[in-house]
Amino acid sequence: MIAVTDDTLTDVDLIWIEKRLQRWIRFGHVASERVINRHRSTVAFAPGSVFAFVRWASNGFGTVVSRIDILRAVAAGEACSTVGFVRPGGESLLRVYGWPKVQRVLQAIDAVEALGIDPADAAPDHWRHIHNRLAVGAVPHGYTEERHAAWLKRQRIAP
Repeated sequence: MIAVTDDTLTDVDLIWIEKRLQRWIRFGHVASERVINRHRSTVAFAPGSVFAFVRWASNGFGTVVSRIDILRAVAAGEACSTVGFVRPGGESLLRVYGWPKVQRVLQAIDAVEALGIDPADAAPDHWRHIHNRLAVGAVPHGYTEERHAAWLKRQRIAP
């Protein structure tokens, strides 16, 4: 087991400037948080943690950025994808741009929560599935209690 220290955590920079710029965590188990000021903070996740990172920005003409990434925090030295405002990066399970697709992902997260399952504990393959289906314009399959039970059993037998 890897000891969790500040240098093994994945940091995510958050910001909230009303009606202009927002970066927030939709779900995930935060290992630590550092508040910088009333608009900015940094949260950290332990290796292996799954979390959703949402970014939104607007200007005088409307929304200019709308995206969501669902990432798995990586261990030190593990290969990862670079993601803005995430250090060192993470394993990308889902990456979606544009409000209509972001909204569908948020609905999928709500559906997992409606089952009484923490989205951070759902099978990572479910988030990959949603990413792939949305990328080709198809409707993603819903997560089920049976699929979650299978995921939990697979975790128990896999090293």
